Amino acid sequence: MDGEHRLARPSEAPTGPAGQDHRCETRHPRNATRSRAAAGAVRSRAAVAAARCGRLAAVSPPRREAAGQDGGMARVTSRRTVLRVDTAAGTGQRRPDTLVAEEPLEIRVGRAPLAVTMRTPGHDLDLALGFLLTEGVIGAADDVRTAQLCAGTDAPNTYNVADVVLSAGVPAPLTDPTRNFYTTSSCGVCGKASIDAVRTRSRYPVDADDVRVEARVLTGLPDVLRQAQRTFEATGGLHAAGLFTVDGRLVVAREDVGRHNAVDKVVGWAVREHRLPLAGHVLVVSGRASFELVQKAWMAGVPILAAVSAPSSLAVELAEEAGLTVAGFVRGTSMNVYTRADRISVPG
Repeated sequence: MDGEHRLARPSEAPTGPAGQDHRCETRHPRNATRSRAAAGAVRSRAAVAAARCGRLAAVSPPRREAAGQDGGMARVTSRRTVLRVDTAAGTGQRRPDTLVAEEPLEIRVGRAPLAVTMRTPGHDLDLALGFLLTEGVIGAADDVRTAQLCAGTDAPNTYNVADVVLSAGVPAPLTDPTRNFYTTSSCGVCGKASIDAVRTRSRYPVDADDVRVEARVLTGLPDVLRQAQRTFEATGGLHAAGLFTVDGRLVVAREDVGRHNAVDKVVGWAVREHRLPLAGHVLVVSGRASFELVQKAWMAGVPILAAVSAPSSLAVELAEEAGLTVAGFVRGTSMNVYTRADRISVPG
């Protein structure tokens, strides 16, 4: 399975001591029905299916009656009535609009809270695993004993807690104030107390990766990624990250309200699939190339990062240090290559 998870509805960020108020499901209950008196509707409660990928136990929460988007991904959208104003026509009309969902996900390691990130529900175990890898907590799938979503106290369950148990011998992450953090959809490193807490070094060197990609292939990848953004079509409010081969084949794509979350979901998929390091691949992101996205690419062993918008100065500095290729403004038939341009085959 590819790690898709269906969440029931939004909830507040989980509270209470680790291991309390949220039950981690690892069994296979039978299908059952649950009525919600407040809504006056009957929802089917799908089985909590435990599926093993290597040594990782993935748990799928209940499915909504209405199929989600992105191949049945979680509850990624909601509907709301808005006032549509047209100043040219001088009109105002109420109509339904589709919004992208944003909910908190608490990431725990061995039931100890580590971080809370604001994300679009779906592929939550991939998000947790990718986050842990890009933060240097784990380095490969073998570092993880189990990864599971935990049931909340709401009915139906929200499954807004992911708990990862590390393998024997893997040190637990630091939980002092310099490493505890809260991440938002726009900031992936908010709350870290020092530059040292932000910067993490990869176990996968990318500077020696001699992969090459044709410029015409690279400039066409954002359009391929855009076509895979089915939820963006409905909301216009999601970032995307896609992993490609150098000949332009899309390997996996993920959407999220946070650009860093979208990358973590791609990296987490690679963790589950035992595909690290991602040597010889291209990571394409739909927004700008920030410092944290370069770092995440480096941590996963990706040699080339392409963005449709500009990179930051710190992102370029880190890419230069790592030996990672960064291309920005990858649109239409042109782009700017900021580092390691030798990996880009330019015609003529």
